[in-house]
Amino acid sequence: MSDPHGVLARIDEAGEYLAAHAEEADELGRLPDETAARMREIGIIRLGQPREFGGYEAHPADFYEAVMRLGLYSPPAAWVAGVVGIHPYEIATGERKLQEEIWGDDPDTWTCSPYAPMGTARKADGGYVLSGKWSFSTGTNHSNWAILGAMVVGEDGKPSNPPDVRHFIIPRADWTIVEDSWQVIGLKGSGSKDIVVSDAFVPEYRIHDHMQVVQGVLARKNQPGNPVYGLSWGMLFGGAIAAAAIGIADGAVNEALNYTRNRVLSRSGRATSNPHQMVAVGEATADIEASKVHFLDDIRRCYDTFVAKGSLTEIERLQSRRTQVRAAQRAVEAADQLFKQAGGTALQLGLPQQRFWRDSHAGLAHLCNVAEPVYETYGRAFFGEPVTPVEAIY
Repeated sequence: MSDPHGVLARIDEAGEYLAAHAEEADELGRLPDETAARMREIGIIRLGQPREFGGYEAHPADFYEAVMRLGLYSPPAAWVAGVVGIHPYEIATGERKLQEEIWGDDPDTWTCSPYAPMGTARKADGGYVLSGKWSFSTGTNHSNWAILGAMVVGEDGKPSNPPDVRHFIIPRADWTIVEDSWQVIGLKGSGSKDIVVSDAFVPEYRIHDHMQVVQGVLARKNQPGNPVYGLSWGMLFGGAIAAAAIGIADGAVNEALNYTRNRVLSRSGRATSNPHQMVAVGEATADIEASKVHFLDDIRRCYDTFVAKGSLTEIERLQSRRTQVRAAQRAVEAADQLFKQAGGTALQLGLPQQRFWRDSHAGLAHLCNVAEPVYETYGRAFFGEPVTPVEAIY
């Protein structure tokens, strides 16, 4: 473990507080203001930010490891850190004017999303006019900017074929939060609410062509040769989602171990003397460690390959996504192993184990953690079968 920026140490220092207020986040349906303030002090969102704008310009593995560490203490904080914290890696590939506008006055400014093209944009003089409603805007209550996916439409209101998808980056004044829209059974505290935009003008410099982002065109243009921003966007964003799920599952395993340590079984005495319980502990702890090591080793391999060659091949990108989703699946399966042995008491809402367990499964529901399409695409590419350009990117 390395901690070149001190972020892991600061997470551990704040861990007791973050854990104590994770349930409050669920009750609020968003992170408490003080939790968000602690995360800013920790600096986890600035890991992907350029040094020129107060960031650490960190190796992606350092960012992912920090997200996983945060998951040990607070699932909603880890999820917000993963999603909000990956955005600086894209913003860094945009125009300098955009970076100055977002970070010039406050390097701790957060940006939410989503990227799904749920909105539409019409051409206007000097930019586009954006409208729509977006779901799953994680961390939106504490963000001052948003990156929103939308399709460009013509005068008839219809998109082109194939659709022209772009990322529109807008300030907080341009969107409205639908406050009661995040009613869920897991990751309640992430505050992933709906937002609405109505006829917001977005200038050209705050618009990124989706394919230029995912194909690395913007990175090569604005961050030439910089490996921090050179990896495939699909890998980077998918990795953030996987890291959050892995960290939350790690927290679920940790809570299960704490619960087992003092548990007394009605028929056989202490749980720590029960062979079935201990088999589950052995398997689960091995699997959660394997998930973390496999995930981090893979992103370091990709980074080193990029440094050496300047790019990654299609199969190397797909292998990374395969590793990410498998690591996330394995980590949650490890949490399941222990939860199945925990008995009915662990279901009580007053105990954190059930909350971590629910949140870990909610993390797997994200599109980037749905494993089967990724496995299939990797398998086809491995055997030389054709894959679509989008599949190859992600």
